[in-house]
Amino acid sequence: MNSTAEIRRPRDDERDLFGLTHVGKVRQENQDHFLICTVYRQVVIDVTSLPNVDQLELRGPRLATIGLVADGVGGSDGGSDASRLAAETITRYVASTLRSYHAAGSANEDVLMKSLTDAVLQAHDVVRAESATRADPRPMATTLTLCMGVWPWMYVVQVGDSRCYYFDGNRLSQVTRDQTIAQHLVDTGALPKERLASSPFKHVLASAIGGEEALPQVSRIDLRRSGTTFMCSDGLTRHVSDEEIEAHIKAMTSSKQLCETLLALALERGGLDNITILAARAPLPKA
Repeated sequence: MNSTAEIRRPRDDERDLFGLTHVGKVRQENQDHFLICTVYRQVVIDVTSLPNVDQLELRGPRLATIGLVADGVGGSDGGSDASRLAAETITRYVASTLRSYHAAGSANEDVLMKSLTDAVLQAHDVVRAESATRADPRPMATTLTLCMGVWPWMYVVQVGDSRCYYFDGNRLSQVTRDQTIAQHLVDTGALPKERLASSPFKHVLASAIGGEEALPQVSRIDLRRSGTTFMCSDGLTRHVSDEEIEAHIKAMTSSKQLCETLLALALERGGLDNITILAARAPLPKA
């Protein structure tokens, strides 16, 4: 059971991270991609005369933990390629901008926020450039939800309708906002909130990597409480409610168990789309 007590920075071996993706029961191809990675400051020795190099402490402290979900749009190979290209571009970008991580939570935090937005817009440009070389008229686009934990903060960047949630030990909150036509209509008062679930525009994206427009939104969460970060594509949320996700997080024994249980539930209810689920937590150390 998670606690709301404030915690220290978790060690690497205290983190409980897991992710999976599944084609579902209807689609022929899995167009989702995901990534969980850790960024370290590290020295790589190419050539040396020094003995016992393996005994040197060459890997510095953990700078960041990153989770990413990209859900390809459309039924063509372009959707799969778009999500792959977006994930690869983001990974390369965050690896090349290590210095910006030190701005987390500081007066220079705008540097980090801008680097995250720039990374997403670079992925957008890469996907659009690739799409321009293809004769296929079908869309080449993807959602992108990126979480980057730089202790004691987590930064979340959103494009599209994959989701990031945070469970703080008491309640589950949706960190991201779905960038769909239906959600926009609700936000502007043109559609009653209670009709959102039945709207034909519920899964029509207003913003997408590689689409007509990418509008990244950045949020920040304080991680100094023992909580659980949960990310997924809409292949899960079309079958499993927020209330059910919260209940399963409260009962979880591990991130792996949580992801596998929710995947099984979505498949049992039809598995109409590709399903990607990520979970990350830092359980309180055992006494």
